[in-house]
Amino acid sequence: MFKGFKEFIAQGNVIDLAVAVVIGGAFTAIVNAVVSSVIEPLVALFFEADAAGNFGPSVTNIYGDTVTFPLGELISAVISFLAVAFVVYFVFVAPMNKYKAHQAAKNPAVEEETLPSEQELLIEIRDLLRKANA
Repeated sequence: MFKGFKEFIAQGNVIDLAVAVVIGGAFTAIVNAVVSSVIEPLVALFFEADAAGNFGPSVTNIYGDTVTFPLGELISAVISFLAVAFVVYFVFVAPMNKYKAHQAAKNPAVEEETLPSEQELLIEIRDLLRKANA
């Protein structure tokens, strides 16, 4: 069990993942600040905030109360996710893929000679025996 874990750690994927999580967490604070200071006020231009400060389309329920669907939070979450995913992809994933492609081009894999199958060998033996007997 520990041998498998040791191999997993040695592959380097854990380091890549750790770096992505740390950078993603740090970048999330920046994205949240941009969303709260730019995106939410833009959404608030089109929708009026309710008493709790949520803004989005309002609907009157069957009891006569107003219910607000807080689209601002949904839009903020989507934009935050897309921004973090964008940065992680272009800062970590794309360069790593390019590096791996460069390494693969630098050290091409040696193709092993494929051996004939059993059926091919038997056909060849049969043909040789026919030729020898003829």
